[in-house]
Amino acid sequence: MNMSRQRMGLIGTVLALVAAVVLGSGTPAATAATGDLPDSLWFDGSTSAQVSVQGTRFIDGRGREVVLRGFNVSGETKLEENSGLPFATTADAKKSATALRALGGGNSVRFLLSWAHAEPVRGQVDTTYLAAATDQIKAFLDAGIRVFPDFHQDLFSRYLFNSGSWYTGDGAPKWVVDAGGYPQEYCGICLFWGQNITQNAAVEDASYDFWHNTAGIQDAFLTTAQTTMAYLAQHLTTAQFAAIVGFDPYNEPYAGKYDSGETSRTWEQNILWPFYQKFRARMDTAGWQDKPAFIEPNMFWNANIDSQKQVGGLLDTGALGSRYVFNTHYYDQKAISGILMLGNAADGQYSTDFATIRDRGTADSTAAIVSEYGHPLSGTVSGKAPTVLKAMYQALDSRVSGANWWSQAASSGQVLSGTQWQWDIYSGRHNELMNGNASKVLTSGDAWNDEDLSSVALDSSGTAVLRQDARLLDRLYPSAVAGRTLAFTYEDRSRDGSTTLTWNPVPSTLPNVSALVGTGQYGLVVWRSNGTTAPTELHLPASFATSATTVVSDLGTLTGPPAYSGTASSAATPLAVAAEPGGSATRRLLLTAPDSGVLHYALVANTPTAPSASVRAAAQSELTAWAAAAGFTG
Repeated sequence: MNMSRQRMGLIGTVLALVAAVVLGSGTPAATAATGDLPDSLWFDGSTSAQVSVQGTRFIDGRGREVVLRGFNVSGETKLEENSGLPFATTADAKKSATALRALGGGNSVRFLLSWAHAEPVRGQVDTTYLAAATDQIKAFLDAGIRVFPDFHQDLFSRYLFNSGSWYTGDGAPKWVVDAGGYPQEYCGICLFWGQNITQNAAVEDASYDFWHNTAGIQDAFLTTAQTTMAYLAQHLTTAQFAAIVGFDPYNEPYAGKYDSGETSRTWEQNILWPFYQKFRARMDTAGWQDKPAFIEPNMFWNANIDSQKQVGGLLDTGALGSRYVFNTHYYDQKAISGILMLGNAADGQYSTDFATIRDRGTADSTAAIVSEYGHPLSGTVSGKAPTVLKAMYQALDSRVSGANWWSQAASSGQVLSGTQWQWDIYSGRHNELMNGNASKVLTSGDAWNDEDLSSVALDSSGTAVLRQDARLLDRLYPSAVAGRTLAFTYEDRSRDGSTTLTWNPVPSTLPNVSALVGTGQYGLVVWRSNGTTAPTELHLPASFATSATTVVSDLGTLTGPPAYSGTASSAATPLAVAAEPGGSATRRLLLTAPDSGVLHYALVANTPTAPSASVRAAAQSELTAWAAAAGFTG
């Protein structure tokens, strides 16, 4: 996780918000083949679950553009209380997966794994650990959630830290540290745990040794990673393995220290990139040839504090292509500091930073993903969380601010995939002995270096509940688009305390659209079709009751979409609703337009009072004229 998160006092309890799932009426007339996930339709199954990279986009097996949205599962892996696993039991994993789908609207997770537990003895992979991790991964796959595993590390290894330390780490096994003979760890006057990365000699030296393969430790890691991937490929069904998106080789890489004359840029080129090529080869050997490596640049390349920023971003790899994904993290270090950004985040706060991420993916000829972002939910800066997270989601959706979106929609850009940090059902209920010290039992927050970022917790009855506004987390987004997305925006109307945050009001030049939307949530997607017969899918938040969902599109207008009834051989209603696969009772809006090269749009609004047919028709006329004049290309 990012180096500049503030060490926070864990104070208070955050109000739990529970989203009620509202089911659509009717039963789908046609389902996918027997053996697919519950609620599957003819176009679902392993073909749709399989994701690859095409140009700068994620594409499913039916040629639809895919957006991956979800959470990291979870920081619990960094603790010892559950032996390096995200969950104490497979039952807890299933509970978490169901809640993530129903409360958080996620379709994907970054699933953390521990090298220390996968290879506790050099050269001996613990298949008991791999079996338990595989069973927990299956819980998410069987809930209709795609997975990309991540061998996680922070501060290299917990075994670098003494029992009385203020800090701890995770990652490498004890045998690596024992063999290294590293100096006594010490960070001096460090206000942030991440300062250990550049100020703790033990962390610096151990990281340096890994990247230089001292005593063959990098080779050992690669062999364990290959064994892990082969184990997953062998112990998942074909359908389950299809929903494994790829693998994140190494969390937040950093040199430790640079050699004489070496820079952050040359380190990426000469040390980091060859490591990723080696990992890619191990993926191929393990049977992951068709899945990309989610590779991260130097962790400081996009820091938003100038003194921490380093040149990087995989500038010298050439075209990465379909076998790699540009995978980065983003935290507002200024906001977390409590000093460098005194107020809240605002409309468009991160538009430029996330545009840079999009541009790096484009420059590297591959898709981009933000696999970590978030903000503390307790402590002195927690009051910024509602606006910081809203602004981050806004920047994932579009590279244009809300104030400018309607006039500059043609510059909206592709919708970024992202997984928020984090989803830990044990939040505030831990029993972690920090660095094995029985006198330092951590129970609060994430139980790791004073952090508290989990969006979920368990209530007194053991039910998973949200710790953040459901309107913020359970979002409308285009999970699969039959063509190329040209623009997307979502006004979630999330709250900062009692204040409703509206950053993208419909302009007065579209009075009927504005009247139709009113004060409710709404989203608008514009795409150009590519002849794919499977429909475009938008995840419907639980707040969008089917009976109160209004759609205004060039494909038609209505309030209360009917249940989907199409098949592979019969035409579907252009606007329809269906359950999402996995049995979690979440829903999706299905927009069927099997033409090619045609510009389409769909406004989706949460309208408790159904607009009249005349209002919908007037709004449709306004949107048709707006889309024609907006200058969309592509």
